[in-house]
Amino acid sequence: MTVNDIPLISFFQRVLDPLIIMGSLYVASAVYREPFSGYLLVLMILAFFISSAVYQHVDPYRTWRSGRMLAYARDTVFGWCLTIGVLYFLGSASGLKYYYDKRVLLAWAIATPLTLLASHLLVRQAAGRPVRRGEVRSVVIVGANEIGARFAGICERHPNLFMQMHGYFDDRTGVRHPPGLRYPVLGKVADVIGYVRESNIKLIFISQPISGQPRIRHLIDELQDTTASVYFLPDVYVFDLMQARFDNVGGMPVIAIRETPFMGLNSMVKRASDLVFGSIILLLLAPLMLSIAVAVKCTSPGPVIFRQRRYGLYGEEIMVYKFRSMWTLDDGNQVAQATRNDARVTPIGRFLRRTSLDELPQFVNVLQGSMSIVGPRPHAVAHNEQYRKLIKGYMLRHKVKPGITGWAQVNGLRGETATLDRMEARIQYDLDYLRNWSVWLDLWIILKTIRVILTRENAF
Repeated sequence: MTVNDIPLISFFQRVLDPLIIMGSLYVASAVYREPFSGYLLVLMILAFFISSAVYQHVDPYRTWRSGRMLAYARDTVFGWCLTIGVLYFLGSASGLKYYYDKRVLLAWAIATPLTLLASHLLVRQAAGRPVRRGEVRSVVIVGANEIGARFAGICERHPNLFMQMHGYFDDRTGVRHPPGLRYPVLGKVADVIGYVRESNIKLIFISQPISGQPRIRHLIDELQDTTASVYFLPDVYVFDLMQARFDNVGGMPVIAIRETPFMGLNSMVKRASDLVFGSIILLLLAPLMLSIAVAVKCTSPGPVIFRQRRYGLYGEEIMVYKFRSMWTLDDGNQVAQATRNDARVTPIGRFLRRTSLDELPQFVNVLQGSMSIVGPRPHAVAHNEQYRKLIKGYMLRHKVKPGITGWAQVNGLRGETATLDRMEARIQYDLDYLRNWSVWLDLWIILKTIRVILTRENAF
């Protein structure tokens, strides 16, 4: 995102998008020579309000601001599909759909997202032309620290931001500056005003800790005597961020430092995919699961289904189902992980564990809502209590529902984690999944899981 993208985005949201949605319907009706009736006007008004509500929740401009244009296009199309779905439901329930030409509606449904994307790209390109003609914005950073250096690196790696770094201003001596600064320290903080005036600096980014608030306030007061735009780089970025974003609570702005990726629409998408795929898989595998249940019952004494306490979403205890694969039912304060040639494993259990067929009852957990198809694998409660004291950030994996398969499992960390470093590696993969979740990542993990199961990696 460039610093002047915010008014551009506001223009899209408030003016351009509603005009495109309504204009596309008018053009589609004109192409098919459909008289513009009151029914089309009603449809325009409904589309305006429904699309506004949908796009507010989908928020494709979030990915626009981060520069992920493919994700932005995906969100735009997905939001329009939701809008069409709601309109179709309303039209069917009210009987209004019979008053419209199907050819007009189909053309409108196809043309609108394409027109939205094309117009956004054209406007963005047009907005960037004055900059490309030479109006590159000059930049200085107040604070020669890690955050400032990181921002300077972003300006350098992304020439499309059209920002030219001049250097830093900092009161600290050179030995306290982070190593490898690629731009010079131009002076003390008190020298900023003079330099900004002399060099006609366009943008000033303040990278100072919040603890220095009085000094920052004094600096901002003095900068009012310049024409430079002033931005603040919050020092929260020194933390390990997870799904970080700006938000508001009751109108008060807040910064999310660690948050679950499954908020709002993402939560609905994740749950819907779990319900659809979980139901299909259970229906297809019902005969196989019945055969496994009979085999377990006939080959060893004990229940067919083994229930074990695990930690689920937000660290709350859930009961996870598995086909029993051992002679024992370990669910106490000390639970030993299964190892190669483990004497506790039954003959049929060894086959079930190698093929992961013992996990199939967890699709019932998925339908119940206590688990997801993809997510961090749930550990026994005893293991959670052990490792949460040894591994930093261990409990963050419980900000999402546990999964039948996960990012760690398809990257060679399936089965036993005999050493602390292997468990640490598994947790890092789990946290990477939380940071980078997308529907496509879930699909990729499911495809890789099939390969892992067929090759029987690390399963005993």
